[in-house]
Amino acid sequence: MKVVFMGTPDFSVPTLEALYNNGHHVSLVISQADKAKGRGKKVQYTPVKERALELGLNIYQPDNVNSSESVEIIKNENPDVIVVVAYGQILKESILNIPRFGCINVHASLLPKYRGAAPINWAIINGEKTTGVTTMLMEKGLDSGDMLLKREVDILDGETAGELHDRLMKLGAELLIDTIADLERGSIIRIPQDHEKATYAPMMSKDLGKINWNEKAIDIQNLVRGTQPWPGAFTTYKENNIKILEVDIVNKFNDEESGKVVKVNNEGIYVNTLDKCIAIKQIQFPGKKSMSVSDFLRGNDFEVGVLLK
Repeated sequence: MKVVFMGTPDFSVPTLEALYNNGHHVSLVISQADKAKGRGKKVQYTPVKERALELGLNIYQPDNVNSSESVEIIKNENPDVIVVVAYGQILKESILNIPRFGCINVHASLLPKYRGAAPINWAIINGEKTTGVTTMLMEKGLDSGDMLLKREVDILDGETAGELHDRLMKLGAELLIDTIADLERGSIIRIPQDHEKATYAPMMSKDLGKINWNEKAIDIQNLVRGTQPWPGAFTTYKENNIKILEVDIVNKFNDEESGKVVKVNNEGIYVNTLDKCIAIKQIQFPGKKSMSVSDFLRGNDFEVGVLLK
């Protein structure tokens, strides 16, 4: 099948590789513009562009994929299908109507739940026990098109958003290949989404990682897991914003107010919450590397009785 592929971040790469390895003709790869990153502001290729070049595929990086020039370039490819995986721009009907099999999106949730930019993060933050991947036919709405195939997985105990991301990007590649095979056989079934059951997974922001110690311990733990590796959960200790990278939940030692550090030892920094106690296991101070609490305490103190904010 002749494919135009649209994708940008790491999550998109396994699907591009799967299309190539399964013999599909990827005639054009479209990715977002390269950006300057790091202290030296060196321009870095997007992960999809980097892999596409390694595979010897043609790359196109328009500022506006819906421009008349871009639409003509895609039309000239005459693709059977356009595959979209975390591309980063909303496609207009002028593109959606080009391929004969339509535009297929790989979305990292069990639609109609968690439409939007950050479904993996929000599934963990909200304490879901399962999630998965859905392939769907794209339409004008946000992740609202007819579903094609789904695959469900359990969210593992203690799993972070980054770890779940790595599992789902591989699962998404497998599901896309199955979806295209069913399209070619004519056996695919379009399933309309129940829009009344739709939920939204908005883009992540740095402020989202701020811990509210007046919440339940499980909600704080889910926030820590769901914001890894970015933006990261954080709290304020003596005017320093410190990142909290790993926590456990234990019963309270006393009835001190939420946010108060009630105990410190090599096993953790213990902080009261609304119902239980959070044991901080891994931390990172500004300008420092992340480290276990036991390593931190070898050369530093962490004061009992301080109120984290």
